[in-house]
Parts: sequence; structure tokens; C-alpha cells
Amino acid sequence: MKVFLVRHAKAGDRERWTEPDDIRPLTEAGRKQADGLVAQLADFIIERVISSRYARCVQTVEPLANARDLAVEPDEALAEGASLDATLALITGLQGPAALCTHGDVMGWVTGHLERQGVPGVDPTKGQKGSTWVLDLDGGIIVAATYLEPPA
Repeated sequence: MKVFLVRHAKAGDRERWTEPDDIRPLTEAGRKQADGLVAQLADFIIERVISSRYARCVQTVEPLANARDLAVEPDEALAEGASLDATLALITGLQGPAALCTHGDVMGWVTGHLERQGVPGVDPTKGQKGSTWVLDLDGGIIVAATYLEPPA
């Protein structure tokens, strides 16, 4: 089974944003990345789309969810600052292939953990905005990972 761990696409500058950070939207470049995710993952089976509630994450996977006639399901285990244990429990507890959208800190914690566990293919230095880690699971255990560069 495959799980697609997506880092949200390019969003507006955090330092210049004056409203609550959770509503900071994607930039034009980020919207192009989000649209590109649809084609990038077109050949893969995805049964669920789960995301941090932050606008930039939801907006990143909305085009993918719409293309698959799926809802975007919010989950705090993918929110900025979420615990590694919560995120890993979500990933390893999935019953089918899913796309998950999260933040750079969470992605970094997951890939760092996987590297320490010796999972083949993991490189914690990779994780650009709009990128995806394809995680291969076998019996709820992550056994391999492949990095996909950001689309667009």
C-alpha cells in the first residue's frame, strides 16, 4: 500500500502575513503546484485525501480530491507542530492508499524518524514545498520511501 505524504505548496510569506497563520493561502505558484499534483499522482490509487486544517494544506490537495471525487478530511495529526507519534499513528493506521498534506516541520520529523529506522530511500534533507514522499507500507510498517520533486 502507498501513502503520499505531501508538503503544502508555496504559500504567502509568513513574516509579511498579518492575519492568523492558519488562513494563509497559497500563492499563484502554489496553486500551480497544487494543480500539478493531480497529474503527478494520476497513475496511483488514492482512496482518501487527509490534510492539516491550515488553508495552505487544504488548498494544496483540493484539486487532487476534486479530481478523484473525494472530500478533504481534516486531521490534527498533520497540523503544524503535530507530534511525531500522532502523525505516525495516522500513517500506519490507514486501511487503504491515501494522500496526506502536512507542513515542513511534520514532514521533517517523519523523514528523520524513518532515516533513523533505516527505511530505504529516505533523505530528510529533501522536502521542498509541494513535494511528496511516497511511503510504501506493508502490514502497517513503512518499508520504503521515494521522493517526488514538486510539480510545476
